Amino acid sequence: MKKLLFYILILFQMTALAQEVKFEAKLSKSSLGLNEKLQVTFSINQDGDNFQAPSFDGFNVVGGPFQSTNFSWVNGVKSFNRSYSFVLQPKQKGTLTIKSATIEYGGEVYKTQPVKVKVTNAVELPKDPNSPDYKAGEGIHLVAEVSKGNPYLNEPITVVYKLYFDPRFSVRNVREIENPKYNGFWSQHIDIDKLRAVQGTYNGQDYAMVVWRKVLLYPQETGVKQLEPLKIELDVDVPVRKRMGGFFEMMDYETTSKTVSAGAKSITVKPLPEDGKPADFTGAVGSFDFQVKPSKNELKSGESLDLEISVTGNGNLKLFNLPKPEFPSAFEAFEPQHQENVNTPLSGMTGKISDTYTIVPQYKGKYTIKPISFSYFDLDTQKYKTITSKEVDINVTQGAENTAGGNNAAVAKQEVVKNNTFQFIKLNTVFTPLVKEDFFGTTRYYLYLLLPFALIPFIILGRKKKEAIDADVVGNRIRRNNKLAKKYLSEAKKQMKSKVSFYMAMEKALHNFLKAKLHLETSEMSKENIQELLLDRNANTNTVSDFIQLMNDCEFARYTPSSDVAMQKDYDKAVSLISELEKQL
Repeated sequence: MKKLLFYILILFQMTALAQEVKFEAKLSKSSLGLNEKLQVTFSINQDGDNFQAPSFDGFNVVGGPFQSTNFSWVNGVKSFNRSYSFVLQPKQKGTLTIKSATIEYGGEVYKTQPVKVKVTNAVELPKDPNSPDYKAGEGIHLVAEVSKGNPYLNEPITVVYKLYFDPRFSVRNVREIENPKYNGFWSQHIDIDKLRAVQGTYNGQDYAMVVWRKVLLYPQETGVKQLEPLKIELDVDVPVRKRMGGFFEMMDYETTSKTVSAGAKSITVKPLPEDGKPADFTGAVGSFDFQVKPSKNELKSGESLDLEISVTGNGNLKLFNLPKPEFPSAFEAFEPQHQENVNTPLSGMTGKISDTYTIVPQYKGKYTIKPISFSYFDLDTQKYKTITSKEVDINVTQGAENTAGGNNAAVAKQEVVKNNTFQFIKLNTVFTPLVKEDFFGTTRYYLYLLLPFALIPFIILGRKKKEAIDADVVGNRIRRNNKLAKKYLSEAKKQMKSKVSFYMAMEKALHNFLKAKLHLETSEMSKENIQELLLDRNANTNTVSDFIQLMNDCEFARYTPSSDVAMQKDYDKAVSLISELEKQL
């Protein structure tokens, strides 16, 4: 009887342990507007571990994860529930899917079923003056200030994007989600040393103001041109009143996510006037000086001189061609070396461009290079101006006489053909035997005949080696990720002049290094998982913290101004940390 009771007790315990594990995802709403938020909760009825949230593609996570655990005994029945909640805001319209979350329990991995959410157009939200969303909407503005709305073709204009926000707000995680393309314009982003909030005024009210971006534009097409809006997203801590009971209230901060747009702008580009336009005009607009300088005026036949044609001043220096000179036919002239020493501040391009021709006279005599003219449109006077250089006299003191006569100054430039009269003469003699040896039966004949058979063992060994390498899936993936990490670090070094490309290459290098060392897939690349795995592999705590911080810095730096010094510092830090982790792992 005692044995029977014992087996019954064991049976009940096993039944209790084997109760069904429920891990499911629940939504606060299945349909919402583009400007609304929803809460998704992943709950399990057992004490699971290693929860992994999905990637939430198409959503911004504006809150969470919030974890809660409930445990109770009622009439001898055990009840347990653990949940993980996230507050999401959609980034686009349509039917979006929240993918499966995972959790471990009893040595098994459980997944939730994917859930679908329908996102419609933005809806009108109730205006609660104490709501964080309402306050953020009223207290944050992104403004695009255009210096001139009706410029001439190739006249510089500037666009300055300013972010105004209530000084009581705490703004963070600012990121650009839509960038204007500036179609029909030559554009140059002006670096901002440091984002600093200063006092500003918007619509007659005091705000904190940050200059977010400065862009210099040169219109390349006439007519009405649209500047696409810049759109940014940010997290903001908003002060709200909370009732403490009775008549007592206190100020607290709540976090919300806000998307603001600078709005589209229209620019009407005027064509340059046709009245008075010189025949040699090539599109130069601004204020310039033009010079033609030879490196020397007297030389011997066969020697060379440099002729520099340069334009200095303010204007669209990179957007027009320099005039070309005409050389006497007795001169051999090479393709010019083009140089640009141009700065691009917010006021427009300034500096110098030049073409330097290397010239080699072929005959003795006196020669003249005709005057060269350069025309541009002056924005101050709104008229065309032409600058003409002086004649350049060249005296060739020694060399063969020019049998064509004259100084050939007025003859248009002709291609000078090099004298290759004796090129057909070979200096090294090659003898060919009169009687040739028969190839059949020679040592080379038998060597070539047996060589394929001798290579068969090596081919078999090579094939087996290749099959073994192909079968090593994990090893191949590690080697591939190691190569990718080195490749992207090398690519990052090449992209030092481009902030976005540099930090994208840095992130890829760090991710591929982790994939190689920790055998991770892309779906497992959460920072919490990375930190836990590195520490489990006995990596140094400080090194792991620095590595995670570098990953965060790379993500943040793509959307904020950064100097060459900062990029070099991040690159050196990445090399040092990868080297340290290589040793520790």
